[in-house]
Amino acid sequence: MTVVIITRDRRNELLRTLGLLADLPERPEVVVVDNASRDGTADAVRAAHPRVRLLQPGRNTGAVGRNLAVRHVTTPYVAFCDDDSWWAPGSLSAAADHLDAHPGLAGVVARIVVEPEGTEDPVVEELRTSPVRGPAWLPGPALGSFLAAATCLRVAAFREAGGFDPRLWLGGEEELLATDLAVRGWWLAFAEELTIHHAPSRARDATGRRVDGLRNTLWYTWLRRPLPAALRRTWYLARSVPRDAASARAFARALAGLGWVVAERRPVPDHIERRLAALERAQRQSTARQYVG
Repeated sequence: MTVVIITRDRRNELLRTLGLLADLPERPEVVVVDNASRDGTADAVRAAHPRVRLLQPGRNTGAVGRNLAVRHVTTPYVAFCDDDSWWAPGSLSAAADHLDAHPGLAGVVARIVVEPEGTEDPVVEELRTSPVRGPAWLPGPALGSFLAAATCLRVAAFREAGGFDPRLWLGGEEELLATDLAVRGWWLAFAEELTIHHAPSRARDATGRRVDGLRNTLWYTWLRRPLPAALRRTWYLARSVPRDAASARAFARALAGLGWVVAERRPVPDHIERRLAALERAQRQSTARQYVG
């Protein structure tokens, strides 16, 4: 198992995470992609953690930095985490055991514990009660998508599906990759016994992330959902998101990408759409995933 982290201007959080990963009994290889940090992150990593593989693309690559990192991964599995999150001891080996045992499993998603409170992230209960129906051999509930910073993936499946789309950059970028994995016959599952800790960084642009996330949801919807579902979801989002400048920017940016979206539109087959429709109904009641900020 190799752990991949993308980071930008969070030197102290990253150093804490790297220290905790270094103490894991699994002693995983670690690849860090420094997305053009301006706070001395790269020098600090070299000094404190010389065994870590440090990649510096020279610009902010967003989530696509994970694609760059996976090119250098030689282990069969990769665990993603953020610079403000870290895997609990034993979780990486348990994830590898699941992936070893089930060749059709693309990835497993861990339980997320929010620090310093030590409470479960609200999204965990939604993972436990996922409406997606999967085969009996799965190690836990089947999922229609995943949270990159809490997921271990099979490298071969990640590469087969093409990784994260560069145009989505960052913010809900997992949904498109998860669907492309499903179309290829791969499964994702929640694994209760895996744990990742998350101490949310204060250095985050919540509004910017909301704009990108809503834009990406619209792009994904029109890239992969059949026409009736795409119209339904777009109309629902238009009625339900906050009526403010951030939402207007998100819709405008989504519209600006209409040309390439139409050119690359590939609606999923019916059996995958049934899964997505079930997931969409559950997401409408979600209190953990909303376009706010």
